Amino acid sequence: MSHHHLSLGKKKLLFILISGLLSSVSTAQSTAPSLEITATGSQEATQSILTPTKILQGDELLNKLGTTLGATLANELGVSATGYGAGSSRPVIRGLEGSRVQILQNGLSVGDVSNISQDHAVGNNMQNAHQVEILRGAAALLYGSGSSGGLVNVVNDRILTNLPDRPTGAVNTSYETVNNGRAGSVEVDGAFGSVAVHVDTAINNANNYTIPGSSTQSQGEPVGGWTVPPGGNEGNNYTGKLPNTFSNQNNLGAGVSYIGQNGYTGVSVERLNNNYGIPTPEGGSINQSQNRYDLQHQTRDPFAGFSSFKFSAANSNYNHTEFNNAGEAASQWKNIANEARLELAHNPIAGWKGTFGAQFSAASLNATEVGTGSYAIVPPTKTNSNALFWIEEGQWNSLQGSLGLRYNNVAQKPNLGTELGVQDTTSGPTPGITLQNRNFNLMSYSAGGLWNFMQGYGTGVAYTVSQRAPSAQELYSYGAHESTATFDIGNPNLTKETSHNLEFNIQKTSGLMRGKASIYANRFNNYIYGFYTGSSIVTTPSGGEGDGFSVVTAQQAAATIKGIEGELTYNWRQHGLGGRIFGDASQGTFDAGGNLPLQPAPRLGAEIAHQHNGWLTNASYIYSYQQNRLANWEIGPAPSYNLLNAGISYTERVKDVNWTVYANLKNLLNEQIRYATTPMAVRLYAPQPGRSLMIGLRGTF
Repeated sequence: MSHHHLSLGKKKLLFILISGLLSSVSTAQSTAPSLEITATGSQEATQSILTPTKILQGDELLNKLGTTLGATLANELGVSATGYGAGSSRPVIRGLEGSRVQILQNGLSVGDVSNISQDHAVGNNMQNAHQVEILRGAAALLYGSGSSGGLVNVVNDRILTNLPDRPTGAVNTSYETVNNGRAGSVEVDGAFGSVAVHVDTAINNANNYTIPGSSTQSQGEPVGGWTVPPGGNEGNNYTGKLPNTFSNQNNLGAGVSYIGQNGYTGVSVERLNNNYGIPTPEGGSINQSQNRYDLQHQTRDPFAGFSSFKFSAANSNYNHTEFNNAGEAASQWKNIANEARLELAHNPIAGWKGTFGAQFSAASLNATEVGTGSYAIVPPTKTNSNALFWIEEGQWNSLQGSLGLRYNNVAQKPNLGTELGVQDTTSGPTPGITLQNRNFNLMSYSAGGLWNFMQGYGTGVAYTVSQRAPSAQELYSYGAHESTATFDIGNPNLTKETSHNLEFNIQKTSGLMRGKASIYANRFNNYIYGFYTGSSIVTTPSGGEGDGFSVVTAQQAAATIKGIEGELTYNWRQHGLGGRIFGDASQGTFDAGGNLPLQPAPRLGAEIAHQHNGWLTNASYIYSYQQNRLANWEIGPAPSYNLLNAGISYTERVKDVNWTVYANLKNLLNEQIRYATTPMAVRLYAPQPGRSLMIGLRGTF
């Protein structure tokens, strides 16, 4: 199934593959069972505690697909986005982001530096995605510790696990008005004897996007409807196209696998390029590239008592160059990451089935200033992580239970000889830190239960304790960061962060009317956050005016996030008329008083769709409340907004190809949308795109 790029992020549209419609699309996808990568390897147990809390695939994924992972998931239940322009947007899950939301590709770390700063794009290309999974609780412990928000796994099926019985593939092309966006992709799967081959390529070029409103409207707006840029830029407000919101991506991927009677062995290679703008008052751009190599092996029924042995490994060589608004290279970032994991799944014992295994990773981060050769923001750091995990799920009639355990050792080793660049601030020189090696032992565990008290009705509870080691940037940062307009100072003495998450849920999973709702509380000991000290640097390292770059230090405090989310559906994902209403809200506070930064605003939404004889029409509406519960250093409030989207598509089979022509309207009301989860440097300056029409054609065979 193709990962055709539809730059359709921020859409909560209905779209699901319906039986009979696009039937060969689903056939094409099912030839490569991508769910091998999921926690359970099966999509049948929709009520399972260990399956991903959300699996985006098929038509639903195609029609929500954005240029970034954050844009693709921005309107899922409990998920927001950092929204850092068109080129960089990362998921925010239940008010948590950065290192607390781990991004995987085919079950292994994506190997980028997107968790260091919101202006760093995630190192995967969404046009190739067959499936996106959101995992929490025990399922998340399979892949990482410290992901207190959750994990997002992007599956691209480059390494085929079944032999295609005939060549299959897809083509897609689209055009979008708001940014003159042109996208195209091709994918082909085939087999030669026992060898399966996959090739894919995609290109997506988008100019600066149009923003709603005009300079005169902007100047007259109250707080919450800021000028662009804030303060009016001496009267030179931008209208029309917002500078530095362009995005140009291309990639090439290939995979080869040998498929035998009881398993497969495969390798894949990928080259990814991404050049995008940074929409801050200072401006600038990032040119990103990554080479990635993957190896996967699985043996089914390897020996008595065990159903599967899996080994996977990846090497990624990531680099990006940051340019200032004059087009001059300012800094270069490199991250070389190697990761390997093995999993052994056992047959059921007394109702329990499970997986245990080990995971090893090593990363080397090196960021340097162009010209001087000195470090940029974070000293060179090597990070090593070794983990053991064990996950079990049991079922007894109407009861299900899950248990998860993960031990992780993380070592952070900075270059101790790095000379840190002390700066003058409005209150004296920046406070010094002493670089030191750190070693953390982490123990995370989860327990959950689900009771199906009536046919199709269930209620559950889950308790997860997740420990996270401080990241390299939280420990060792010491430098000015233009994209966030801050001077970041780490704390080498930080202790591990522990979250205690308790969640209750109820669900109805059969009948025309279905629904689910969750309520949760996530309590943190030693929550790590960036504290705005109130002082700002006098000059930037380049010698220019610092423009009041705020001094931000890494600190820890007790904090709690509480939230609720739910949805109610009628005849959803079936022929005829379907509808859905949904909502989510979460709020994080420091136990000593005050709000956590970058917390999402509460949202309510509704969707309606109709499917008949190859036609699919839909509309979705989201109301996001004003977010005025901000950290005391955040400027606000983040304004409320109305997001209205609509779409129509028609599919017809011509010879052996299913052709779909589609049109999608986004932000029909042309509202100025600013996410509360977007860092201030961008939120106050750059709204999301205005009204847009996308038209496209895709074919699958």
